[in-house]
Amino acid sequence: MSQPAGRQPSPCVRQCCLDADQCLGCGRLMPEILEWAAASDARQQQIIVAARARKQRRG
Repeated sequence: MSQPAGRQPSPCVRQCCLDADQCLGCGRLMPEILEWAAASDARQQQIIVAARARKQRRG
């Protein structure tokens, strides 16, 4: 499935497992997951950067 122009592909890796409010698969927080579809391209980029940082900190 293709993304509309200017949209980020979802960072979901289909390994959804929540620890508190963070997905262990993609690193997003539950509010970020819920916000994703309505978020602007810039906001989606912010979510991706924050999720990657959380995953790296987790190891």
